[in-house]
Amino acid sequence: MKYLFFDIECAGVSKNKARICAFGYCLTDEKFNILEKEDILINPQSRFHLTDRRGEQGIVLPYSYGEFKNYPTFPEIFPKIKALIEDKDTLVAGHATMNDVKYLNLESGRFSLPSFTFNFTDTQFIYMNKISEFSRQFGLQAIADELNVEFTPHRAVDDAYATMRIAEAMCKELQTDFVGLLKSYEITMGRIENYEITQSTSVAYKAHLEQVTKRKEARERCRVEFHAFYDKEKRKRAKDGKLKNKRVCFSHGLVYDVEQAKTLLKGTFDQAAFYSFRAEECDVYVYTDGEIGPRIQSAQANKARLVSVEEFKKLVLEDSANNGQTNEAGTR
Repeated sequence: MKYLFFDIECAGVSKNKARICAFGYCLTDEKFNILEKEDILINPQSRFHLTDRRGEQGIVLPYSYGEFKNYPTFPEIFPKIKALIEDKDTLVAGHATMNDVKYLNLESGRFSLPSFTFNFTDTQFIYMNKISEFSRQFGLQAIADELNVEFTPHRAVDDAYATMRIAEAMCKELQTDFVGLLKSYEITMGRIENYEITQSTSVAYKAHLEQVTKRKEARERCRVEFHAFYDKEKRKRAKDGKLKNKRVCFSHGLVYDVEQAKTLLKGTFDQAAFYSFRAEECDVYVYTDGEIGPRIQSAQANKARLVSVEEFKKLVLEDSANNGQTNEAGTR
């Protein structure tokens, strides 16, 4: 069996468009000895409009853009790429491969070419299985640094080469070949056929998704319970108290601790405050330890007083005999 590692660069990408300008690949044998290595440059038949994955800051490709009009178009290169990538004796891999497969799909459709048909795997996904971390993605550079692989970013053939070396490093660690690496982490390969793309998956990833779903469902139950309690308790708001007419908002993390949140909400109303579900409209924001998200940032932008859960608990729950001197929520 041979291994084909590939990477694609585009002159521009949007939701329904991908203007491929480079297809880099590194073809090896089962021991990762390089058989072929090439950077196929392609006339994208469009202007270069390069952005990062959020569509903001432009990236710079290590090519002379003005030369691309002299290279073959995608339809002209299509037969070569198709032959390489659909070889039955070749295992195909990339890094964040779903993106590159989507680009191939879009360009095939753009020029009314036949769909690609092949299975593929992803070194990023393999690495995520390796470290049991599925909550975020890992860039090629980050993994290459971790595994001591050197390369030039955004040159398609160099990205493909780095992807190969990353796969090799992970195989060496487990003393297996690439097929064995996939088996070790119980990974099922992705596939493209008839313009339909199926993502690579694994036993560990499926378990992760199940846990994510369970956590979301649990959080939703907490939110529903908290809202129901709010609807019942808001009618009991005191007319006077230390937080009279102040608007209080809780961190989502606190709301998920629903029993404590209900106790503090009752204390909020006992102190004559209102409760706001919108952080950007509150006077007092009760934060949880380590909170750095948009909710607390909105409260800060509104110049709200930031109070820890423990501080707020003392403020609204301690006996009036012991807290008469406290008139305001403490600041963070």
